[in-house]
Amino acid sequence: MSAIEGLSAVAPAFTPFVVPLALLILVGLFILQSRGTADVGRLFGPVMLLWFVVLGVLGLWQVAKHPAVLLAVNPIYAYRIIADQGLGIFWAFGSIVLAVTGAEALYADMGHFGRKPIRLAWLGLVMPGLLLNYFGQGALIITSPEDVHQVFFALVPQDYIIGLVVLSTLATVIASQAVITGVFSLTRQAIQLGYLPRMEMQHTSETAIGQIYIPRVNWLLMGGVIALVVGFGSSGALAGAYGLAVTGAMLVDATLAAAVAILVWRWPWPLAVLVFGLLAVPDLAFFIANGLKIPDGGWLPLVVAALIYFTITTWRRGRALVAIEVSEGALPLRQFLERMERVPDRVAGTAVFLTADASRTPAAFLHNLKHNKVLHERIVILQVDTMDVPRVPAANRVECDRLGKGFYTVIARYGFTEQPDVPEALRACRPHGIAYDEMETSFFLGRETLVPSQHSRLGKWRRDWFISLFQSASATKTFFRIPPNRAIELGNQIQI
Repeated sequence: MSAIEGLSAVAPAFTPFVVPLALLILVGLFILQSRGTADVGRLFGPVMLLWFVVLGVLGLWQVAKHPAVLLAVNPIYAYRIIADQGLGIFWAFGSIVLAVTGAEALYADMGHFGRKPIRLAWLGLVMPGLLLNYFGQGALIITSPEDVHQVFFALVPQDYIIGLVVLSTLATVIASQAVITGVFSLTRQAIQLGYLPRMEMQHTSETAIGQIYIPRVNWLLMGGVIALVVGFGSSGALAGAYGLAVTGAMLVDATLAAAVAILVWRWPWPLAVLVFGLLAVPDLAFFIANGLKIPDGGWLPLVVAALIYFTITTWRRGRALVAIEVSEGALPLRQFLERMERVPDRVAGTAVFLTADASRTPAAFLHNLKHNKVLHERIVILQVDTMDVPRVPAANRVECDRLGKGFYTVIARYGFTEQPDVPEALRACRPHGIAYDEMETSFFLGRETLVPSQHSRLGKWRRDWFISLFQSASATKTFFRIPPNRAIELGNQIQI
């Protein structure tokens, strides 16, 4: 919206078209997501080079007219305005912070492109272009204070404003793409770590592991964005919500960095608090300043964050209760094998039973034995773990253990940026004596049906929300890439 609002600088008559045009572009962008970020990058990527060059040139042009603006780097001016305004400076901070928004998206981008490309692009092009442009805007305001309301578009002559509107719109599409891609990446990591229910994921690149598309998240995002554009109607009205969301994210980043320094890097906690506490001071100042805008839209990110937190904690707690119900009464697997005096009839092939705990007898295995009264020649009890690292080396992917009587346990480990692949994990077991042949293998999966309990430990609201999340989770066989024609699901009812 902020880019398209430049049309108002051309002619006020264009103002009613800002929201419809913004919606049209945004809907088109979300529709393009299924093609992958690589396609979007090839379509729009070169625009970014032109965009930042134009920013720098426009700013340099104005700085050349009024070079005294470069004296703004002198911190004495910041001190004077703070001394003059006192606590009132927090009102200005709420607008100043918009100059640094977007920096938090760099961390999401690093997950896709790596540290070196981001560093080179930032230091070599983006930061110089932005700094020159901001200095140029300051120089223009000094010479023409009446242009303060549309200062960016006033950097060019009237005849060129349309071209700048088009270029800035394309640039904001790319910026929006970076954020959408970051949401997909964070969602996948949350699913892998057990914070959200499984969702359908589509890999859009054969070479870049971070390029994925999650349809459900894409359409939820699109619906939310449409509601924001229609509800707020202008970028100025959205500034409060946007500023609070970004500064809140920055403050959380500083807090988590301190936690990493203490728990992972083993820094003494006073040192970690001192270093990251100092780094958090500007974040905290910006957050407090934007907190003043809670009545004017700042409430929105707080409500969204509360809903997401409620969803995550409900899912974690509910899954833990389901796991307890499933494991209660389940014999340790080795104890079960010791008690199995008469081996039932064996049939050719391999049976794989997925379970959350390979040391215990899976419920699906007991159901199969009870109803079919046969065992396969080879029984593999498979547990898939997500580790607190981005990727697990291939050498550490699987751990196999031969239990005797044709039974094996396999633990497959994946990082939180990796997609579990059960057939691939079984192929990695060949050196351990398990020969995987897809046409000779059957996968037995437990499928729990949740029944509401009158005295749920989750409470009524959380219980109902958890059941709806549980029912919406994508099928186990899809998530773990199990061949659909080789999968057998065995049901089980659980009170929650």
